[in-house]
Amino acid sequence: MVAMAPALHDKAAAAVLPEEISIDSCGIEPDLEGADAIGKLRGEREIVLGRNLHDQCFSITEPEHDDEETGEKDVYMAGVLARYRKTLVERTKYHLGYPYNLDFDYGALSQLQHFSINNLGDPFIESNYGVHSRQFEVGVLDWFARLWELEKNEYWGYITNCGTEGNLHGLLVGREVFPDGILYASKDSHYSVFKAGRMYRMEVVKVDTLLSGEIDCADFQRRLLENQDKPAIVNVNIGTTVKGAVDDLDGVIRTLEDCGFSQDRFYIHCDGALFGLMMPFVKRAPKVSFKKPIGSVSVSGHKFVGCPMPCGIQITRIEHINTLSRNVEYLASRDATIMGSRNGHAPLFLWYTLNRKGYRGFKKEVEKCLANAHYLAGCLRESGFGAMLNELSSTVVFERPQDEAFVRKWQLACQGKIAHAVVMPSVTVDKLKVFLKELIESRSRLFPDGKIVAPCVADELGAKNCACVKHSSCS
Repeated sequence: MVAMAPALHDKAAAAVLPEEISIDSCGIEPDLEGADAIGKLRGEREIVLGRNLHDQCFSITEPEHDDEETGEKDVYMAGVLARYRKTLVERTKYHLGYPYNLDFDYGALSQLQHFSINNLGDPFIESNYGVHSRQFEVGVLDWFARLWELEKNEYWGYITNCGTEGNLHGLLVGREVFPDGILYASKDSHYSVFKAGRMYRMEVVKVDTLLSGEIDCADFQRRLLENQDKPAIVNVNIGTTVKGAVDDLDGVIRTLEDCGFSQDRFYIHCDGALFGLMMPFVKRAPKVSFKKPIGSVSVSGHKFVGCPMPCGIQITRIEHINTLSRNVEYLASRDATIMGSRNGHAPLFLWYTLNRKGYRGFKKEVEKCLANAHYLAGCLRESGFGAMLNELSSTVVFERPQDEAFVRKWQLACQGKIAHAVVMPSVTVDKLKVFLKELIESRSRLFPDGKIVAPCVADELGAKNCACVKHSSCS
């Protein structure tokens, strides 16, 4: 679920620059279904689209006529930025709900920050704009193509501006291959998948999921049989947004074939935003590979890899891309990307990290994340919290804390009655211990008599993962 900023109504408070910039904008979208039960405890605030941050933004003001002589504007801006940096340092300490690896050091690349590096157009065809990083971009793409078992002469791809762009592109390729195809996606898919459906005016079928969050292949089969006359464009999740569930790619392919869909009548896009890079290093994990009949894979570069700006990697089969590619005389190149201009700095960051860590480095980090996720899930259960951890995941799902201030402090992503913590390489055991200690203290404040009542999350996490009175006594 997307975090939304809470409304602020005290305009006077925004006029004075605080010692630390307000963190109130880290609030989350209110749970409408549970509002009657625990709305007061959560301190929900109204969300007004396009208005919530206006009262705390730093306005742009015209320089005074003597600013160049007095330097007052420069001093003011330096103060704002210094305090903003202090806020970033503080907020990074309490970052647990979103899948970003904050453990990186790109000081060696600071020498390149003075250049306007733009990889506009096709990564494999140089344009007239010479200040680009295509040689780094193609090196990164080659690395991921090897990871997913696709030869250099068989793939096309590019470094996107975010994970959502990877989904938009992958599904656009599918739509261009099958203009009358139906988009099938599990209801636990990332919201960008359904955004793509709306943008491309595709017919979309939402497929049920299992309790784990994985696509329900039985329901998928029923949906396919209802629409056998149209090709299938299928989104397969390599880690769902909330529960970190991995769809059974082989099961999806078998279901398509069992329903009479030959390989020339379906297109599969794999949304591997986070786990697409982790899965190859997990023992006994199902393989995401272009040796299987898939059409495209996308991952985020700012998540597990760790990058200071949002970016992603999109790989597809080269035979599909001709349906999108167009000559652009202005660039003296071709273009099949979603965006025109693309951040040329992102490939440098990705190239630098891939070279420093390599396959062995990522394998070590994946093992660390999975071990720490198991530690967190175990501690939550031992402390009387309902909690669930999928087998191939580092996303720990647990009952939503009822203290909204605690949720905002730790920047937890919530949906309905559950929240999750994503254990990334930058999340240490010491950090998890602090989180657990404060979570327990937060719960204790809500039950001063010591009689803690755990909410029932059996519908969301399963009876065996629920700590309420009814289900804990049965386990």
